Formats: sequence, C-alpha cells, structure tokens
Amino acid sequence: MIDILYEDNHLIAVNKPVGLLVQGDETGDECLMDQVKDYLKKTYQKPGNVFLGLLHRIDRPASGIVLFAKTSKGASRLTAQFRGRTIKKVYYALLEGMPKEKKGTLVHYLRKDHKKNMVSAYDEERPDTQEAELSYEVVNDRKGDALVKIDLKTGRPHQIRAQFAAIGHKVFGDKKYGARSKYADGKGIALCATELHFKTATGDKDVDLTINVPF
Repeated sequence: MIDILYEDNHLIAVNKPVGLLVQGDETGDECLMDQVKDYLKKTYQKPGNVFLGLLHRIDRPASGIVLFAKTSKGASRLTAQFRGRTIKKVYYALLEGMPKEKKGTLVHYLRKDHKKNMVSAYDEERPDTQEAELSYEVVNDRKGDALVKIDLKTGRPHQIRAQFAAIGHKVFGDKKYGARSKYADGKGIALCATELHFKTATGDKDVDLTINVPF
C-alpha cells in the first residue's frame, strides 16, 4: 500500500519507505514508480501503459517525499520549477558526531564514480565535477550525535551523504560512506526528505507537503 501525500490531475506525491528504489534498475527489484503506476491503473481503470513522469529521486536507503507527474504538462512545468530551483526541499539527517559549526552552508564539487556508485566531494572545482550546495542547522543533540535540518540548494546524486562525509560526519547507517552506526536493521540510512514546497502545474497554487521525521 503506497502512502499518498498529495494528488491532483497532473501530479502525485508519495512517501517512499527505506530500501525501495524510486526507479527500476539492473537489479530488477520492485520500485516506487511501478507501485504508483499500478495504483493509477487500478484507481482510474486505465488500459495499457500508464504515463508517470520522474521529476526527481531520493536514494534507495533514504526515505521521504517523492513527486511524480501524471501528465506530460505536469512533467514539463514541474521540471521547469526544479531547474529554476524554485522548489524548496528540506531533509533531516542524523549524523555521527557533532559538527563544529551548529549552523552553516556547505559547498563542494562532486564527482560520481558510476562503477562504484559513490560520490567524491572536493573543496575546489575539478574536471567532471558539479557544484553542490546545502545549508544546515543542528536541531537536536542525540547523546553527542547531531540531528540536522537541511535546506538543499542543489539536487546532486548522494549530495547530502557525500558532503557530510567530507566534513567527517557520516549519516547514520551509511556504510557506503564509512558510517560505523546501523539504522533500520542495516537496510537504510537516517536521511529523510521531510518537506517539499512547489506550485501546481496549473493554477499556480502553492503546495506545502510535510511529513514527520522518522528517527
């Protein structure tokens, strides 16, 4: 059963659980897109293939809000919002240790190793890197570990995980980036997309989606 957070004629937003792929890959494992397509097909009795536009992703071991387009108009207009960075994305993460600065902005240059499916973060621009920026604030001290609220400025693959690992504070459970801790029975990481703020594809209405922090 998928957890639907919002739906209109052009868009649908759902809450992705830990461990579920957003989009299918070479593993052949079940993915969120297939689940949403199945929901649309059954709910609206649609014959044949169901259109569903992928607008953004969150990592498989993370959880939280994912927005899809139900129509080509929705896909086009929301893609423009993502590209124009008018969509606000907020994440929460539980980090190993406490950052020296309780509030700040991180800017790195990221390069992805597609074979290893890992991202390296550099302080200076290098060939084949992309600039990545986020702002964060420590909102709770969990026995010396930090619960942080993150305002994501750019949406790069593994951005939050790689940037915090680069300053020595891995996301809880993130073995790929060297975390010592476990989270969600070792299947997930303590990273959740908790807020998404955007405008509807038609009518230009504001939509503000928020879910509870699960850790």
